[in-house]
Amino acid sequence: MTDLLNADVGLVKVACLQTHPKVGEKAANVAASLLWIERAAAMGARLIVLPELANSGYVFATRQEAFELAEIIPEGPTCQTWIDTAARLNITLVAGIAERQGDALYNSAVVIGPAGYIGTFRKVHLWNAENLFFEPGNLGFPVFKTPLGRIGVAICYDIWFPETFRLQALKGADIICVPTNWVPIPGQAPDRQAMATVLTMAAAHTNSVFIACADRVGIERNQPFEGQSVIVSCAGWPIAGPASRESEEIIVAELDLGNARRARNWNQFNQVLRDRRTDVYDEMLGSKEQPGWY
Repeated sequence: MTDLLNADVGLVKVACLQTHPKVGEKAANVAASLLWIERAAAMGARLIVLPELANSGYVFATRQEAFELAEIIPEGPTCQTWIDTAARLNITLVAGIAERQGDALYNSAVVIGPAGYIGTFRKVHLWNAENLFFEPGNLGFPVFKTPLGRIGVAICYDIWFPETFRLQALKGADIICVPTNWVPIPGQAPDRQAMATVLTMAAAHTNSVFIACADRVGIERNQPFEGQSVIVSCAGWPIAGPASRESEEIIVAELDLGNARRARNWNQFNQVLRDRRTDVYDEMLGSKEQPGWY
């Protein structure tokens, strides 16, 4: 019997949804996400990425507000709605969500396929006031095996850490999906592209993985967001986007996810993951996670 998880699955159309969630308006945010998901599926997308905290909004005033907007995964109403939608449209969805587990809150992302809930990623590196509301992620950097390919996940500030991508590449990720809420960073000129897009390109190139980043737009409680959602090839070049800074929109790219592994041989001598000097530094960068097949 053919192992579908190890076989090339051919071209996969990936969509990043650049939307404008509004803090506290969870029902409206989820309803809007369904309309955008429907549009992307109608364009042929089979893997769809939504922004960070797509159901709740981002700039919480208090921890109590964050707690009231958070949900248990996957039993909560947002996940159940997305699960039903993924089954109906035969898609795989990666979406940011505020997660509640007991008294703990996490800035999380769910991975959902046509057959239901697949797994959860919890943001490892918290940004700014997130530290007031959320616990740091405690699930590591899982790679989820799906019929479309091996999917890794990161959230926003996680991409500033090269370990995020290296560990997932070593565990066999073909594509890393990034729900994000990028904000302007100190020293950034207003007419320059977001630093996050530069980091994404570099990470895709140095790890030979596809990366799909879905950012949000708008201003929330005086905090502007960057937009510029982007899908980057395993060679490091944008193949969709960067999107605009201001508009809600869908960016789409058709990817052969198998190239993430085939293209790692840059020439007859060099392969970017194989060439690591594990006699000089630890193979998994000190992580207790185990390498996968790549």
